[in-house]
Order: sequence, then C-alpha cells, then structure tokens
Amino acid sequence: MTAGAPHVLDNPALASLTGPHAHFAEKRGRVLRYPVDVSPWLAMPDAPDAGDWADLAALAGPGAEVPLTAYAGQLPEGWEITFNVEGVQLVDDGLTTAPDPEVARLGPADVPEILDLIERTRPGPFLPRTIEMGTYLGIRRGGALVAMAGERLHPPGWTEISAVCTDPAVRGQGLATRLVLAVAHGIRERGETPFLHTGARNTGAIRLYESLGFRLRRTTAFLAARVPERLPEAVS
Repeated sequence: MTAGAPHVLDNPALASLTGPHAHFAEKRGRVLRYPVDVSPWLAMPDAPDAGDWADLAALAGPGAEVPLTAYAGQLPEGWEITFNVEGVQLVDDGLTTAPDPEVARLGPADVPEILDLIERTRPGPFLPRTIEMGTYLGIRRGGALVAMAGERLHPPGWTEISAVCTDPAVRGQGLATRLVLAVAHGIRERGETPFLHTGARNTGAIRLYESLGFRLRRTTAFLAARVPERLPEAVS
C-alpha cells in the first residue's frame, strides 16, 4: 500500500458493502446501505459530490435521518446534523483469544431475547436481521440470556466486534471480556483481524479493550443528519 493511500478501515461500511457484505447492499449510484432491518450503516464515497448527496436523499427519503459515520466534510445546504458523538476505532494488536465453553452461538430464534437484552443495556443499534451480519455469541444464566457480543461490519480481511453488552444484574463477572475474546477467536480462526468502535468518552470500555490487546487506530465521529424535506431542483 502506498503512503497516503486510503485504508479499508477509514470507510469500513463502504469496504464491507462492496466486499464480504455485498449481498446485503441496496444501491443508488455510488451510495450503498444495508437493508433497514439489518443495520442503519450506509456507505458514501470518500469524497461525495452533489450527485451522491442526491442519491442518498432519494434512497433514504425526505425527512429521513441517516448515519454518516466517518464523514468529516461539510453537509450540503438544507441538511441538518441530528447526532454528533466523538468515537474511536480500535484494532487487534496482540489479543490473547480463546474459545469459551460457556458461550453458545445465537441464531434467529434467539432474536426476541437478544432485542430484550439490547433494550436493557443499550450497546447500540441491533435490528431484527442484524444477526445475519456475522456470528453472535451469548452466555445464559438460569436459561436467560445475560450477555452477548458478535460481528457487524466486515471489510476485506477484518471483522468488527459489536453489540457487546451484559445485563446489569451480572456485571463485574468478566462476561464481556470472555465474549469479546471468544468472538475474536472465531475471527482470527478465519485469518481475519478483529476491530471495534466505541464512544471516545467511554473511557472504561477503552481501558478494558486496551488491556485485552486492542490499540487505538484513529478517532472518528458518529454522525447522523436529516434529509431535507424539499431538495433543490437539479440543474440540467
């Protein structure tokens, strides 16, 4: 890779939707997105032009809120930022991964219970078909799902660990650590490298991930913007 060349993790949704997750891609022009019941992530070109913004607006619909994670440029006239949180991207830099005998793979039949755990713990978006994005693992206690983690974005050679959450009643027992290392083990077994995102102010999680062997690769931003209700007329 030449100096200054873009890295697949600089625009991981684009790399994912044009790579291993291409079968999910809904496309208009150069704009791609996951189905709305799979993930809110969408992908813009690295340097979107007016036509790309028009395609995004047409794909999402007037007044829709769209995520613009990793976008650092100016918004077109009429677009309104609705969410802006600083984030970090961390990559595997020496994880000691391992399978875990207590974890179980989760499937479509587990989705109602997963959504209930997500509602109680708020780790980030998880939708009815998110489980199709990769492997999700969980730990049960007394038959109830109390902790989980899984795979989300999938740029070539990389897999994102996401949806790491633990029921408040069992926090402090190291379940999240075990699940992260178990998910990372599966990623490594495929010859790929784990990475993840979290909020820049989530210092406790960042310290935990760094202690496990992740390192900070870059800062980023979790943005969302609202599509204008009325778009300017196109100039022919």
